[in-house]
Amino acid sequence: METAEFVEIVDREGRLLVVAAEEAGTDAKVPTCPDWQVKDLLRHTGMVHRWAAGFVAEGHTSYHPDGGLPDLDGDELLAWFREGHRHLVDSLASAAPDVQCWHFLPAPSPLAFWARRQAHETTVHRVDAESARGAAQSGIDPGFAADGIDELLRGFHARSTSKVRSDEPRVLRVRATDTEDAVWTVRLSQEPPVAVRDATGDADCEVAGPVAQLYLALWNRLPFPHVTGDGAVATLWREKSAVTWS
Repeated sequence: METAEFVEIVDREGRLLVVAAEEAGTDAKVPTCPDWQVKDLLRHTGMVHRWAAGFVAEGHTSYHPDGGLPDLDGDELLAWFREGHRHLVDSLASAAPDVQCWHFLPAPSPLAFWARRQAHETTVHRVDAESARGAAQSGIDPGFAADGIDELLRGFHARSTSKVRSDEPRVLRVRATDTEDAVWTVRLSQEPPVAVRDATGDADCEVAGPVAQLYLALWNRLPFPHVTGDGAVATLWREKSAVTWS
């Protein structure tokens, strides 16, 4: 996917998120994040938007901490979120393609990284907001969902910070049933997971289903659609794969 496509997704998903949050109310519980109310979701995502925009707009070439969570609620919080989201979209859309700034996963360029990362960040949290509202959820494009699985398996969990470890070597296969060539083999060990986009070799466990459902399941927003083989491997993923803010 091209950077401009990711920027369009950040724009659309952020607007969907805040509409769902407003309709749910900031005190509503977030079923997909049981410890959160909508106010927590808005504070977190709005903080991340501002943090990400800072690298692109200000060209920070080393890590900079986030600005913390605001002590806002209600209409003030919604307005604060909208302002930060708009700043992020504008920063991504207006940045020079060769802008140099810090980023934390391999990417064709820093701008490509931040546009992609914030597209997936905002989409997953839009799903959270819509779960709090309780109405029908907006869809996720299959190609975008497959890209998000790539980012999670071959980006986030390739890092030394991944907690998905197994004392004995295990193999998890992730297979989309509605998207051609969307299958991943994830080798688990005492080291960070190693994922490749193919179906080479035997697997101890396979999780399968529509790619958008797999995307959300791997981010622990939905149960796995279908599990075959050793379910303990899928359970290991559920229990150890959470990506938390630090």
